[in-house]
Amino acid sequence: MISFIHTGDLHLGLQFKSMKLDSSKRRLELWDTFERIVNTAIEKKVDFLFIAGDLFEESYFTYKDIKRVHNILSKAEDVKILIVAGNHDTLNRNSLYNLVQWPENVTLFSSVGIEKKEFEDKNTVVYGYSWDSGENDKDLFKDFEGIDITKTNILIIHGDAISKDTKYLPLDIYRIQRLGFDYIALGHIHKPEIISDRAAYCGSPEPLDFGETGQHGIIMGTIDNKNTSIEFVPFSRRIFLDITVNLDESMGYMDILDRIKNCDNEDRLKKNFYRITLQGKISPEVELVTTDIVKALSNEFYYLEIIDKTQIDYDLDTLESENRDNIIGCFIREMRTRDLNDEINRQALYLGLDVLMKGKVGL
Repeated sequence: MISFIHTGDLHLGLQFKSMKLDSSKRRLELWDTFERIVNTAIEKKVDFLFIAGDLFEESYFTYKDIKRVHNILSKAEDVKILIVAGNHDTLNRNSLYNLVQWPENVTLFSSVGIEKKEFEDKNTVVYGYSWDSGENDKDLFKDFEGIDITKTNILIIHGDAISKDTKYLPLDIYRIQRLGFDYIALGHIHKPEIISDRAAYCGSPEPLDFGETGQHGIIMGTIDNKNTSIEFVPFSRRIFLDITVNLDESMGYMDILDRIKNCDNEDRLKKNFYRITLQGKISPEVELVTTDIVKALSNEFYYLEIIDKTQIDYDLDTLESENRDNIIGCFIREMRTRDLNDEINRQALYLGLDVLMKGKVGL
């Protein structure tokens, strides 16, 4: 029997420019999670650690960074570590991977084509392929010679098995599975996905933005006499949550803040990344400024973004009566000739009134 951990898409060095946070702290958390994965491999005494590409962001990585990776991996001297490069950490003549002498227990697969590494003591063969550029449309399995079914066979590959129309190494996963691999360790897709009991995307062990909501972690598995068993293990320090909070016209400003605070429990609020979308109708007397809400709740949340999709609950009869001789009254009368049960028409009405009411002082 062999045991393994499958990870990838760590993106060490990522700058997090799209988020308003202490990016240096988040970068340190990525490093910490990487080291925790290696330490787990040591503590669990697994035979193999598979890293399925995009270990780091080459645009922001330095010699000191790759040396740090080397030092972390060197601790796991009894674990066989196998790495393929992806589209963010490519392996070519200028690659940072070439600047260090990797220890004997670390295998970095080449970018020439699919190559294999045999481990006779484990009766195991591991196949892998590294990218040499940021885009890739090769058919790597066109001339693949096949596998020795008397051995345990594993493939580590970074590519897209989800979308056929892609410039990031399209993979026909069903065709590849028919080749007989006992496990296919996939990288590139950041959300973990168990494709079958013999193929999985590990996902990014730490989520990187709000496109990566939900649990993130690693894959742990064993292969015993051709019987493969894999399990997704949550491992990230933080998760991203995208939550909708519904409001109504009876709520005042403080009620709205309380509703937002109650979207989750206190411990989770202080740990995770939240993007909260406000929906529903609010009183014309309540002014919502998203930046003010974020500031007001800064002590309640570790990280908070607010998206305001609320509508002001206008009293159309009163508004039309009070503004019968100006553009606001004219606009209301025109919109009432349309079907206001239609979502598009209703949105147009409220958006138009928002603009007109803000400019009412100048009428």
